[in-house]
Amino acid sequence: MKELYPWQTEIWQHLQGLCGRLPNALLLKGAEGIGKLDLAMGFAQSILCATPLSTGLACHNCLSCHWFAQESNPDFRLIQPDALAVSEESLDKEGGKKASREISVDQIRALSTFINLSAHSGGYRVVVIHPAEAMNNNSANALLKTLEEPTDKLLFILVSNKPQQLLPTILSRSLSIAVPMPSVESSTAWLKIQGVPDPAGLLAQTGFAPLLALQGAGEGTATDERKLMLDAIKHSGRFDPLLLAEQLQRAAPVQVIHFLQQWCYDLASFKLAGVIRYHPEQIDLIGKIAKTIPLQALLRYLKELQIAKGQAFHPLNPKLLFESILLAYHQLLQAKI
Repeated sequence: MKELYPWQTEIWQHLQGLCGRLPNALLLKGAEGIGKLDLAMGFAQSILCATPLSTGLACHNCLSCHWFAQESNPDFRLIQPDALAVSEESLDKEGGKKASREISVDQIRALSTFINLSAHSGGYRVVVIHPAEAMNNNSANALLKTLEEPTDKLLFILVSNKPQQLLPTILSRSLSIAVPMPSVESSTAWLKIQGVPDPAGLLAQTGFAPLLALQGAGEGTATDERKLMLDAIKHSGRFDPLLLAEQLQRAAPVQVIHFLQQWCYDLASFKLAGVIRYHPEQIDLIGKIAKTIPLQALLRYLKELQIAKGQAFHPLNPKLLFESILLAYHQLLQAKI
């Protein structure tokens, strides 16, 4: 990381204040898509850098920084699920097996040699674990054993979107630092610099996480599928769930459910407080629909979507899943207050 994101200046200064006495484990927690991993990697590189700048940032010129850029620094390890360590094109492993979305116990145990060796530069060794909640019970317990017996000049940086899923014993042995959400103004300004069209709308669609918005712009968050869903939902009087399910066959189930969750969140938010979050340009339509839907039925449907999202990564039949959730939304529209 050559430069901090504009919204990370304050949190970076806080991290620099720890450098005089680093903990054994540091937990960076916060929402997805705000740059926590980049922050962790930048902090790790700065700790290992031989000649850091006055700001604490790595120099990017020393041998350690050169190794870091080449992903070969002998004093650094990045632990993450196989599904994050490979490209989208190679997610399928040999034999047709999907790359794991978990951090395995073998990955944690493989650190034993690294932990017991002296640092190549005589300074710190750093391990970044991302996302920390991807550890299963066995890998989490293996990490816990290491944290219970601290090693001198060894820093674990855990990066988590969902710290509540971590073992309480891991949390108690880590210094937790909450990474705040950037302001809408700073995110919008940064996205404009990146050349993202309609950054405000894209931010709203991605939960105001700037990196998710940037990723969405590259992948086409306002894809044909999203436009198709929005167009179908806008015409609620002619909403055909079975036709829409047929048209969405190529869409990712998680994206479809995510759209419905955001849409229904806005319906509930308008109904309860008169404000919306994700679709500001549709406030008139959302207000009109919200007035006709029973609140309890809407909350039940949101719970159904949450359950469906847990099954969406490996659906047996995506079309049936789409038909089920879209028919349930159609029934919601027909419900009477």
